[in-house]
Amino acid sequence: MKTKYIVYSILLIGIVALIFYRINANSELKAPKSASSSTTTVKGLILHPQKFNDNISLSGTIEANEQIEIRSEVSGVVEHINFQEGSKVAQGQILFKVNDIELQAQLSKVQTAQKLAAENERRAKLLLEKQAISQEEYDIVSADFQSASAESQLIKAQLSKTMVRAPFSGTIGLRSISKGTYVTPVTPIAKLVNTSKLKLTFSIPEKYSSQVTVGSNLTFTTSDSKAEYEAKVYAIEPEVEIATRTLKMRAIAENKEGKLYPGTYANVMLPLEHVDDALMVPSESLIPVQNGKRIFISEAGKAKEIDVEIGARTGNEVRVLTGLKAGDTILTYGVMALKNGTPVKVDLNQPETPKAE
Repeated sequence: MKTKYIVYSILLIGIVALIFYRINANSELKAPKSASSSTTTVKGLILHPQKFNDNISLSGTIEANEQIEIRSEVSGVVEHINFQEGSKVAQGQILFKVNDIELQAQLSKVQTAQKLAAENERRAKLLLEKQAISQEEYDIVSADFQSASAESQLIKAQLSKTMVRAPFSGTIGLRSISKGTYVTPVTPIAKLVNTSKLKLTFSIPEKYSSQVTVGSNLTFTTSDSKAEYEAKVYAIEPEVEIATRTLKMRAIAENKEGKLYPGTYANVMLPLEHVDDALMVPSESLIPVQNGKRIFISEAGKAKEIDVEIGARTGNEVRVLTGLKAGDTILTYGVMALKNGTPVKVDLNQPETPKAE
């Protein structure tokens, strides 16, 4: 019987010891986990001011400085063509001539009538001085002379229009007529384009309208080349387009080498301002909220939420306008699970040298 009690006692002591050991072991396992889960490791960087060029990228269209479609003001058969397709022409150069035989005949007829009217007016004036005719009779003769003179001037004006001249210097395009073609004022002849200078038309969002003025410089590229060209704003529309909320403006660019063509697409880079002490943060560090953006900083070893106002963007950075200051440690990675006041361990990932955009 004693042996039985002894065995039971040993078993009971063993069970109690096992339970105590398991409790101790579990406590030791939980302790490091609890300690490690209380602090979150995140990546961050210290803010430093840097130079920043606030540019906006826009789409534009290159247009000719001057461009018209050549037409004849009078109808008739083309007698001479004095230009080569795709060649340069000078202002005032005769491009083609329309046959003027009929107009020359009409002019000869009218000039004969004009001479007769002039003689009749001279005789009537002498008779009026001698009071041989009334003033009314003289006025009728004088009106006939003035009418004949006006008709002569009209035909001379039509004759001058048979020779079509270039209104400005430029490059003439492909012609749509040949010698002997009957043309009218609606017949297209060819296009004349002045490309020594080119216009660049583009629109900017209305919020930037106060930052661009006449004389502002810009750069642009085209889809067929990586070369960068310069232009200067010379005209701005006086009102914002309501449908798009944009303001249209036009710049002028030199094209002395003739590498740019009207009608092509242009990617415009318009500088708005230069900032020497901009605060730039990685775009992934910003958290969207209902009223804007929010960012976490590390303060006294804890995460702190800061509401910020942002400005221009670059490829992977955003300029912060308000809410932060130089020297703040911002949290850049692992921030989605953070809350205000969460203990954090910051792994600093400071860029080597701040780069200006």
